[in-house]
Amino acid sequence: MQMDMDHDDMMMHGGHMMHMGNLKQKFWVSLVLTIPVLLMSSMMGMNQPLIDFKGSDWLVAILGTAIFFYGGKPFFSGAKGELQDKQPAMMTLITMGITVAYVYSIYSVIANNVFNVSPHVMDFFWELATLVDIMLLGHWIEMNAVMNAGSALNELAELLPNQAHLLDKQGNVKDVDLQDVTEGDSLLVRGGEKIPADGTVTDGGSAVNESMVTGESRLVQKKTDSKVFGGSVNGDGTIQLKVTGTGENGFLAQVSKMVESAQNEKSGRENLADRVASWLFYIALTIAVVSLVVWWVTSGLTTALPRAVTVLIIACPHALGLAIPLVVARSTSLGAKQGLLLRDRNAMEQVTELKYALMDKTGTLTEGNFKVTDYGSLVSDKKDHAVLKTMATLEAGSSHPLAVGITKKADEEKIAYQNASSQQIKGVGLKGKISGNEYLIVSPNYVTQNKLEVDQKRFEQLVDSGNSLSFLVEKKRVLGFVAQGDQIKPAAKQLLDTLKDQGITPVMLTGDNQPAAKVVADKLGLTDFQAELLPADKEKVVQQYQKQGKVMMIGDGVNDAPSLARADIGVAIGSGTDVAIESADLVLVKSDPHDIIKFLELARKTTHKMTQNLWWGAGYNIIALPLAAGVLAPIGFVLSPMAGAVLMSLSTIIVAINALTLKI
Repeated sequence: MQMDMDHDDMMMHGGHMMHMGNLKQKFWVSLVLTIPVLLMSSMMGMNQPLIDFKGSDWLVAILGTAIFFYGGKPFFSGAKGELQDKQPAMMTLITMGITVAYVYSIYSVIANNVFNVSPHVMDFFWELATLVDIMLLGHWIEMNAVMNAGSALNELAELLPNQAHLLDKQGNVKDVDLQDVTEGDSLLVRGGEKIPADGTVTDGGSAVNESMVTGESRLVQKKTDSKVFGGSVNGDGTIQLKVTGTGENGFLAQVSKMVESAQNEKSGRENLADRVASWLFYIALTIAVVSLVVWWVTSGLTTALPRAVTVLIIACPHALGLAIPLVVARSTSLGAKQGLLLRDRNAMEQVTELKYALMDKTGTLTEGNFKVTDYGSLVSDKKDHAVLKTMATLEAGSSHPLAVGITKKADEEKIAYQNASSQQIKGVGLKGKISGNEYLIVSPNYVTQNKLEVDQKRFEQLVDSGNSLSFLVEKKRVLGFVAQGDQIKPAAKQLLDTLKDQGITPVMLTGDNQPAAKVVADKLGLTDFQAELLPADKEKVVQQYQKQGKVMMIGDGVNDAPSLARADIGVAIGSGTDVAIESADLVLVKSDPHDIIKFLELARKTTHKMTQNLWWGAGYNIIALPLAAGVLAPIGFVLSPMAGAVLMSLSTIIVAINALTLKI
């Protein structure tokens, strides 16, 4: 089962939906109806119900009919989907059990009360009601355990603004709904606004935050003829652009299609419980048919029919229905206490076969935000701290990511600011005055274009290491610089070493350039990495590795969403974007890479408990089915319905206790 588009829905095996609210309501209504059924009907072979009066059989039949059609509806829908896919599993097994129980029970009421047949025909309303209740409860428990509101596709849509500034041929600006924007339109994007559509810059310049595209925190300089993507965030400058893609052709729309396609393909993944239920379906059906034929030939239809029906009723997976949900509920609770939010329990079952751990660089292995990595003076008459002090004074109060990084560093160094006045300059950076002296804070592009003197080789190395540079300029003289880049998370190296020890190969994927990626890879001791990847590229890389084994993908950005959805196990960093989180199977709340090791431990223990419970649940059927069919009849032993009911209850209790013993 897998969460899908609506937080009230759960995707069943084969891609068929079950609604959370309806399931909860159906359980409580069915449970209320079950109470009088239990009091007025006989449990498998018991001769006398607790309450018996004239007409009670008909009342039980009415209540049983309501439970069958109302409570059983989700299973009928699920069974229909499984049979359409030619993959009968849990839903089909449940449907077979409750249908046989209902039809035979109605027959028994009519035979006993209308035709007064002898001997008395046993009904199975007790088994019908309890099976429907237990199955509804099991699915409700599991859905509640993995429930997490939201949708990756909805989150993607919210990255775009609702309106855009449309420019007409006369240069007039008009605000229009985004849905009214078409290819070829001219748009105005002011500083700090989200870019509403894919396009090409026709006028102006700015630094754009494209982390949603590349995953990198570095700002990208845009000028005339540069391409921009809808959903990215404009910097301080104002730009005009010509729309090249919107609606189904836009970048976010393409990402959305990739996410939806990957989620739909994963939703059909068969889990362990489904496989066991599928085997039981065929086994029970075969034993029932063989039993019917043998007993019909040897003892007649009146003996054969109840015997075959008993086989199919005993096959009802009471214990099997709770075996997995109880473990999932326990595992999810334990994980939440460790900062692990499980959104798809199928991910647990993939861990034992996991071969590759693909991970995004920025935000996963690194901190994912700007921090000052180096700063200094480039002239003899100004000290390093004086450069930082001047730049922090000018940037104080600005919310620009680079400005925040500079002021944070100054605060760490306990540098006091001076009085200053400053303003943003379109396409340049910032201009300000301190004690009558005028300064500029500019980008490397400004330094190059104005042919200001700097040591190019020194700063090329800083840029190649993944840093963004800002220069302090006074009267065309470069006084100093600040370099800002990403820092490797303290737990990243330990995570990679532990993965290797467990036989899992770590691979780094990034939208950053090759030199910057290599610097991080070398520091972490990684030999496998790929750089300059767009979302579609990352998803293709995941698919390539999946040909060699199970793949876990770890990321935090919009650009990671398709690959998170595509991977066998998608892990989202909690501090990342909502889109990434909603595309993943697991969310690391603390954003600590080492929590992945906790997840792997929890997943292995959870899968072990699931396997144990499935053996307890299925083991009951393996023993009870042949005995109920009469395989030992030649030596005088046939499993009575009463004994079968006791075994069924015992196995249910055992799986519940076993689930509660799960620990981490």
